[in-house]
Amino acid sequence: MMVPLSPAVMSNIAGYMSIATWIVVYSPQIWENYQLQSGEGLSVPFIVLWLLGDITNLFGGIMAKLLPTMIILAVYYTICDLILLFQVYYYRRKPSPAARTHIDPNDESTPLLPEPKQPKPLLPPSLEYPVMLGFVLLSGVGAWYVTDQDEVKIPEKPEVELEWKSQLLGWMSAVLYLGSRVPQIVHNYKTRCAGLSLAMFFFAISGNITYVLSIFFTSMNPRYILANLPWLAGSGLTVFLDLFVLAQFAVFNWQDKKKEKVFASDEDDDEEA
Repeated sequence: MMVPLSPAVMSNIAGYMSIATWIVVYSPQIWENYQLQSGEGLSVPFIVLWLLGDITNLFGGIMAKLLPTMIILAVYYTICDLILLFQVYYYRRKPSPAARTHIDPNDESTPLLPEPKQPKPLLPPSLEYPVMLGFVLLSGVGAWYVTDQDEVKIPEKPEVELEWKSQLLGWMSAVLYLGSRVPQIVHNYKTRCAGLSLAMFFFAISGNITYVLSIFFTSMNPRYILANLPWLAGSGLTVFLDLFVLAQFAVFNWQDKKKEKVFASDEDDDEEA
């Protein structure tokens, strides 16, 4: 007979899953940039605003004495943001073959932005996401099992310090997180998501959801929720914008496949003629 997990255990598991997810989330984009030798799939304002959001989130979390999970994530986010920003400018100084393609502005058939060939995934698409998601689940449960053998109890009224400076930084980070997605969404209409990693947004959604769950499982005390509200808003609301990015991937992929079918049909008609 299975023993129900306490809210404290669920909070820890969700927290570890969130950390594992965010360890994974940046890797596909960093790898894709490396393979393409280009970071043009990313919007620079997107990375900069994300970086500023992570920095304010880090200092706000420290001042508010939030969960260690939040502090660890904020430090890791900041490092990865800097890596992505470095890649964008490094590869701009070292253009990829696609970027060196001559573009004739008077030729309407020439794309305004060369679309780089998408790199071959490390695993077949049918296995890539299940394997990565399985890693997140197993690593989260494994980390909980290794570090939290003793029963952890959450006080009914956890000590919460509502300090205006930390709250201000928290809300600033939430606004920056939400604002960062806007330039990327606009950028995607120009690039049609070429050079952008679908996995990064897929796991960003998973990471934000487990991050929010780790807070809710810790305590549903109104004062505790109020203290964490900026971080809940920054993570929870960002999920909806990331879902919009996933929708862009789906729509552009559908349109491209439709064009390929039309092109293949025209070629067959020409051969018959």
